[in-house]
Amino acid sequence: MNLSELLMFVLYLVFMLGIGIWFFARSKGAGEKDYFLGGRRMGAWVSGLSAGASDMSAWVLMGLPASIYTYGMGQTWIAIGLFLGYTLSWIFIAPRLRSFSIVCGDSITIPQYLTNRFGARSRALQIISAIIFLAAYTVYSASSIKACGTLFETVLGIPARYAMYAAAVIIVGYTFLGGFNAVCWTDFFQGLLMLGSLFAAPIVALAMMGGNGMAVGTLPAGYWNMMTSWQDILSGFGWGLGYFGMPHIIIRFMSVRSGKEMKKAAKVGIGWTFFILLFSVIVAIVAHLFLGEGQESSTIFITMVRRIFSGPWLGLVSGLLLSAILAGAMSTADSQLLAASSAFASDVYKPVLRKGQSTDKEMLWVGRVVVLAIAVAALLIASNPGSGTIMSLVENAWGIFGASFGPVIVLSLFWRNFTFSGAAAGIVAGAAADVLWLVLFKSTGVYEIVPGFAAGILAAVIASKCSSAESRETAAALFDQCIAYKD
Repeated sequence: MNLSELLMFVLYLVFMLGIGIWFFARSKGAGEKDYFLGGRRMGAWVSGLSAGASDMSAWVLMGLPASIYTYGMGQTWIAIGLFLGYTLSWIFIAPRLRSFSIVCGDSITIPQYLTNRFGARSRALQIISAIIFLAAYTVYSASSIKACGTLFETVLGIPARYAMYAAAVIIVGYTFLGGFNAVCWTDFFQGLLMLGSLFAAPIVALAMMGGNGMAVGTLPAGYWNMMTSWQDILSGFGWGLGYFGMPHIIIRFMSVRSGKEMKKAAKVGIGWTFFILLFSVIVAIVAHLFLGEGQESSTIFITMVRRIFSGPWLGLVSGLLLSAILAGAMSTADSQLLAASSAFASDVYKPVLRKGQSTDKEMLWVGRVVVLAIAVAALLIASNPGSGTIMSLVENAWGIFGASFGPVIVLSLFWRNFTFSGAAAGIVAGAAADVLWLVLFKSTGVYEIVPGFAAGILAAVIASKCSSAESRETAAALFDQCIAYKD
């Protein structure tokens, strides 16, 4: 065990927990809107970086480089698709979603916004959404907790199970205490650390190669071939569709304090994502040259950093850079836990179970209890040896969110006659098609989000066309109010 690396991990985790305690101490008198949406007071840099960091979990340091290291540059279509989808979401979705959510009852969650967007009294949409949130976010959070276990077991020799417990306690701790503000500010610092680490490791490795007699590896034959198959290309672009319906990311759009700050936040978020994906690809390429063949693909970033910065004091640098994996895992898990808890507390508990009679204090504690419950379930999945890889867990959760909510969010912002029935049909059809494709047609090599997204759009359009004239008129009137809103 390298004590220097352990020291850096401990200091990092204490710092994250300290942020949660800080915002908890400042939260006296805070309400539901503050805990779940930060009171819509987020600035450009925090919004932009936290949106990116909540998206790019530990898989960008472990899962994506592992795929490119193993299978070659054909896997970079995932990175290309993600960057295009993320950019389009900031340009087209973010400004409208912020304005629409304000006009539509000052909504603080995605299910709440979708219900208010159509002037609906029914809570069916909120309940359906909350069920998907709880199920998918439990799986998604499990991938982040699993990454923490892999890191500690690989670097420090601590059994993965115990490391997962410790990571879950810290993540739950600052999310439980500080809510949205703590999550965004921890994500801000974690985003900076992730970018710095992904930048430093391959650059230093390249500088070292060829010196001191160090052998330089070679790339496998055909490694640079990007035109591997139409399935890889289609699935890569399919990853980008997920951004239109990823609640824990697009909720950041709703929290920005003004339209002016939104433009700045977009530049920050898009720029950060471009460089984080670029250097993730570079890590995979450099790993072949620096480490050679036959490495455990999921830990090439860890191996590279530890080989570069070996030694008692250099372990402090190694520990700091490897903390980026913790940053990636925690910045995503905290956002997912908060999004899931807000969906249950604000969209099921308050309107359905308590009939709108709950107090702000009661809502805060319900949200905190749900954070704890989801974390426990995610921990059980992550600690199960048969739960799958980090990348597969992310892929499954990403697919169902993108397929179920992506079409509905886009149509709600750009189609005047989109109705409540259309939204409900789109969510259910998208989720069902995604799961069925995963179970029955995974062997085709096409990522399930693609047929799921198509099914969601088709169902939403058909159901809206079949809706009553009254519901279409109501939806259109609200759409016009949203468009007319000026910040």
